Order: sequence, then structure tokens, then C-alpha cells
Amino acid sequence: MKQNLNLGWLGALGLCVALSATAQEKPADFKSQLPLSLSGEGPWYRLELPLAAQLNASQSDLGDIRVFNAAGEPQAYALAREQAETREQRSLTEVKWFPLYSSADASEAAPSVRVQSSASGTLVEVQPSSQLEAGEEVLRGWLLDASAIKAPLQQLVLDWTSERDGFQRFSIEASDDLQHWQAWGEGQVARLSFADERIEQHEVGLPGQSARYLRLLWSAPQSAPILTSAQLQSTSTSSLPLPLLWSQPLAGSSPKAGEYIWQLPTGLNVERLQVELSQPNSLAPVTLYGRRDNNQPWQPLTSGLLYRLTQNGQDVVQNDLQLTGRNVQQLRLTVDERGGGLGAEAPALKVAVRATQLVFLARGAGPYTLALGNPTVAAANLPLATLIPDYSPQRLKALGQARVDGALQLAASTATPSVAPQASGPDWKKIALWAVLLLGVLALGAMAFSLLRKPAAKT
Repeated sequence: MKQNLNLGWLGALGLCVALSATAQEKPADFKSQLPLSLSGEGPWYRLELPLAAQLNASQSDLGDIRVFNAAGEPQAYALAREQAETREQRSLTEVKWFPLYSSADASEAAPSVRVQSSASGTLVEVQPSSQLEAGEEVLRGWLLDASAIKAPLQQLVLDWTSERDGFQRFSIEASDDLQHWQAWGEGQVARLSFADERIEQHEVGLPGQSARYLRLLWSAPQSAPILTSAQLQSTSTSSLPLPLLWSQPLAGSSPKAGEYIWQLPTGLNVERLQVELSQPNSLAPVTLYGRRDNNQPWQPLTSGLLYRLTQNGQDVVQNDLQLTGRNVQQLRLTVDERGGGLGAEAPALKVAVRATQLVFLARGAGPYTLALGNPTVAAANLPLATLIPDYSPQRLKALGQARVDGALQLAASTATPSVAPQASGPDWKKIALWAVLLLGVLALGAMAFSLLRKPAAKT
């Protein structure tokens, strides 16, 4: 009882603190607001954030983004940088197989074997742990080496010599260390002949889990056939990344010959950039550096060769540089001028960042507003699986959609953020809120103290 009381007290205290944090956030606390229009079925809606939203955010990780309803109440939300669809890739891999022998009177037990494998785990040799005399050995099953397959196993495909017809049933076990085995159920293959008809079943379904080794032990009949082929089908799925969003051309400066600097509106996770090559027959080996602000040293990001050459009357242009998505706000390009350079003035620059989806749970009456631009608030986004209890990529794709209503350029709010200090006197509303919360905590503490002092009931 005491433990439950402590947990309840801590949960209530955490709720009070959370309420105090969210109760102070209002749309006017953020420098930019945009109305949203909704379509489709709710209560969850997903919004593809325009690049203007990222450029106007005060925090590079979008921790200052919020959605409010008509009453100014913040909505629960999550951020996603993957599309609502997945890509599935199926592969059929030929694997090595090794016989498993045991004596005829030990047919119910798994064969005891001696295994030799390489440093990577690939099986080299599998031999019985004890020498069996001729005529006593029985082929009980097969050990399959799936160590080269990293994706979940979906299907087993077997082929065997023509001497064995009829149904064959066997158990399937999986292991990663050849010591501990997990049952994967039973499989059945068949080769049947009737008149001039022939029916063959070679495929066996697997549970879609990963394993380095599979052990097949025959139960009906108790001796295994001679395999001629063993294949495993694996399936890997991956979420597709959202497309890139490109900025408008950005102007730069050239502090000295062969060096150009650009200042981004805010810190961005840049994944690609394009340098405008206005002069034909330009050729420039370049090195790109980046940093967050003037107080940090320049860090090398990438290097490459930029060119715009005329061949057969047509321009051949290479003006892209691929980056790793590091967060930067300043970029510096140094040019090896032995190639002719890029001119005295800094060329225009475009940067690309990965698109981001915002998913929110619509609570209360609309219209809803997207707000951002507050450097002091803490991030409030939830994981997608928490926001949507039965989350899946397919479910995400079927959500209703939200769109920014109007121009993508965000206008700064004329209202003074309430987080700024007020010169007109103390904020009595905030003081009253904290007083109520403090009284609630004291009441909970008194309740806990009285319950702890109460004598336990006699049984």
C-alpha cells in the first residue's frame, strides 16, 4: 500500500508540473502563427511542414512548434521524417545444408553433432559427435546455414531426390549459437503422383524472424530424404524518407578571393546544396565547411568538383554537393582557383532539408493554428507510437490531412510574447496558478502523511 501511495503521489506531482508548463503556453507566446485547414477523417491529422516553417522556427530541432485549437489549448503532437508507406524487398537465397545423423535406436533425440565454423559464423563442417558403425546411422534431418541472411526469414524452399515420394513432416528449430534452439513449429513437403498427374509442394512458411541456423528433424517418416536444394526467402521492409525541400536562392559574401560564405536564416539539417554556376566553362574543385555560429570553428563537411562545361553545343552541369544532414547555420566554400574559380562575387546558393510531417490529435473545437518561434520553450512532441496507440505506416497514410491555409510565408506576430518580462507589475495570474498548484501538492502530502500514520487494519 505504501508503494502504491508513493507512486500515486509522484504521478500527481508530475501531472501538476506538466499542467503548469502547458497552461502557460498560448499562441501569443510564439512569434508566428498560421491557420490550418483540415480534410479527411480525424481525430488525428498529419501536416507536411512547409520549408517556411522550418526557416521561422527558433529551435533547429523544431522543439518550439505547437498546434492550438480555437480556445488556445495546445494539442498533443508528434514529428515524423519518414513517409507513411514502406518498401518491401524479398530475396531468395541458396543456403548450405549439412546432414544430421543418429543411430537407429536414438531416433527420438536430436542428433549430437560436432560443429566447425568460421570466424563470421559460417558453417564449415558438421560431423556426428560419436562414430557410428555402418548400417546403424540414420539420416535424421538437415542443418541449414542462414548466417549470411540478415533479414527476417519468411519461407523455406526444399528439393530432394526422386526416390522419396509422399508426404514428409518435420520439425523446424532456430538458433543463433548452435547451443540454444527455439521451436518454429512444423513443416510439410510432398511429392505425389496419381495416374499422369504429379503434385509437388516445396514451400514451408516460417514465422518471419531472424536466425543464423535452422535445424530440420524428420518425424514422418523418421528418416530424412537426400536434399538437392535448400533456399530461404527473406523479406526486409524500410520506411521511405520524405522528399527534400529546397530553399530559395540565398545570397552570400566573399571576404577574400576563392572563399565564399553564406548565412542561413536558422540552423538547418542540410542534406544537399546547389551552387549557381552562371558563367559557362566554369570548373572548380571545392571544399565545403559548416558551423552553427561565429563562436565555433569551421568543420569540413564535404568536397567535390563543380563545373559547367559546354559540349556539343549543350551545357553539362554538376553543381550539387551531397551532405550528411549535419545541423549548420553558416556555410563556407573554398575554391581551388587553379580551375578558374567562380568569380569575384559569391554565387547564389540553394540548400535542401528533409521534409517533416507533424501529426496532431485534434482536441476541442477548431479552427486550429500552427504556431512556432519561441527559443525558451521545451520540446513537447510525443513518439508516434504513443500519440497513435495502434500506429503503423499504413495507419499513418490513412490519417486525415492538415494544410497551411494561405501563403507559406510566415508573418511575425505583433503580439508581445507573454514570456517576456512585464514592466507593469507582477503577473498575478501566474502567481495564483503556482499558488493553487503548491496547495495541491501540500494537500497530497498531508493525505499521504495521514494514511501512513493510520494503523493497519487487523485481520
